[in-house]
Amino acid sequence: MAKDSSAKGDPGPSVKDPEVYEALRDDGASKEKAARIANAAAKSSRSQVGRTGGHGEDYDERTKDELMERARELDIEGRSSMTKDELIDALRNH
Repeated sequence: MAKDSSAKGDPGPSVKDPEVYEALRDDGASKEKAARIANAAAKSSRSQVGRTGGHGEDYDERTKDELMERARELDIEGRSSMTKDELIDALRNH
C-alpha cells in the first residue's frame, strides 16, 4: 500500500517547511496557501515572510475585469457569476 502523503505530519515533498505548513492548515488555510507560505518561509527566514507582502494593488481599486483575470489565474470556481464584491472576497480568502 502506498503511503498517503496528505496524511497529517507529511504534506509531501514539495513543502519545504512542514511545521509551518501544518500550523497554517490547523488555522484553516487551504493546502495551496499553506504550501506557498511554508515554502516562502523556508526560502528566507520565517520572520521575513510576513514582511514581504504589500506589493500588489488593493483589490478594491481594481476593476471587475482585473479581478476576474486574477480569479481565472487562481482557478477560483464560480467566478463567472460573481459580483465584484464576491470576487474580492473569494480572492482574499483563497
